Amino acid sequence: MKTLAPINIIGGGLAGSEAAYQVASAGIKVRLYEMRPGKMTPAHRSGHLAELVCSNSLKSEIPATAQGLLKEEMGGLGSLILECAQLSRVPAGSALAVDRDLFAQLITDRVESHPNIEVVRQEVETIPPDNTVIIASGPLTSNALYRELGRITGEANLFFYDAIAPSVTLASLDMDKVFKASRYDKGDSDYYNCPMSQDEYETFCTELVRADMVEGHSIDKNLFFSGCMPIEVMGRSGIDTLRFGPMRPVGLIDPRTGKRAWAVVQLRQENQQGTVLGLVGFQTRLKWKEQDRIIRLIPGLAAAEFVRYGVMHRNTYINSPRLLMPSLQFRKNSRWFFAGQMTGVEGYMESAATGIIAGINAARLHVGRAPLVMAPQTMIGALLAFITDASQKNFQPVNASFGILPPLDEQVKDKKKRYEAYLLRSRQYMEECKIVKERHNLS
Repeated sequence: MKTLAPINIIGGGLAGSEAAYQVASAGIKVRLYEMRPGKMTPAHRSGHLAELVCSNSLKSEIPATAQGLLKEEMGGLGSLILECAQLSRVPAGSALAVDRDLFAQLITDRVESHPNIEVVRQEVETIPPDNTVIIASGPLTSNALYRELGRITGEANLFFYDAIAPSVTLASLDMDKVFKASRYDKGDSDYYNCPMSQDEYETFCTELVRADMVEGHSIDKNLFFSGCMPIEVMGRSGIDTLRFGPMRPVGLIDPRTGKRAWAVVQLRQENQQGTVLGLVGFQTRLKWKEQDRIIRLIPGLAAAEFVRYGVMHRNTYINSPRLLMPSLQFRKNSRWFFAGQMTGVEGYMESAATGIIAGINAARLHVGRAPLVMAPQTMIGALLAFITDASQKNFQPVNASFGILPPLDEQVKDKKKRYEAYLLRSRQYMEECKIVKERHNLS
């Protein structure tokens, strides 16, 4: 059999690591380029592959949810990310949350030890036109590669700002003011809850809105994805915005009072030892001094010891509806694939899922097979159909949701039963397509 040239993958994040593993598992050599740790980004802290730079939560595991369905499909496709997440999980109720350091270490070890993968620690500034390439450089693409992408796409890249929530130590919490519970008692009592009275909440909101923000250039203002809206920007929308959003108290009863608080701040475990907690929904671009002052206004966090402060960084993504096919191939060069957040999917698992498909299809193309196009009745297929829908006028990043799935053949009014029907339909299409079998029959 003719020896094939390696497939080049640019970027060792979630999507790039997943793509490399898929290609390598098909028996094809991979050259995975990652510029860290030689050249760092504003948000990364290490040279580990697949390092999480935002929340440590990979969202719900419940099968009859959009995120649960996505995970089930990824598991059926042999997801490396999902496997390592299960091995590094920490308590988080019905969500899959991970010890971020252990998670990244596991993925790094699996990728670097694979006999078909060569990890090259250097920045890529130009893309070779004649090679099979997967571009998965992520939302924190380097300036040089950003300019290269602008050149090859023929259009200015789109971008938005993303924000990271601060983390504090468990030992610094005042447990006389904090209680443990999961919303509506789903799962174990995995969240630490800081209840607020109306006066405490309104004081917090007033100070938050007044806080000195890290402003971008005028062209960058208001370019936030709604799923990662900075807490201070949300606070400017109205006094009740936060308590109907990330600080909503519904489903949480303080066992000491038997009542629901006016608002609640939740903290979630971020490492397996349970010593580090992240503030849920508290992505922020506040200056660190202001973060220190504002966060300490939350009951139970007056003596908060910060493990990291929230930071702001630019996320880049391409105009996928005009540039990509549903196979994730670049329309101008079918040997190039794109994967990860730069395609316009938003979320850890969504990014990893595109890496799976890009890896499968790059491997198939490399041996002369037709690319695989996922059925839109699956969550992965619906995501790819959405981001490559050429009829879109104002393309914005998208999460997995039941709203992007095609309607059922028969209308189901009961929401729970409708979600279960989506799950069953996806399972049928995953089985009929025999995707897993096809992935292992590339030789």
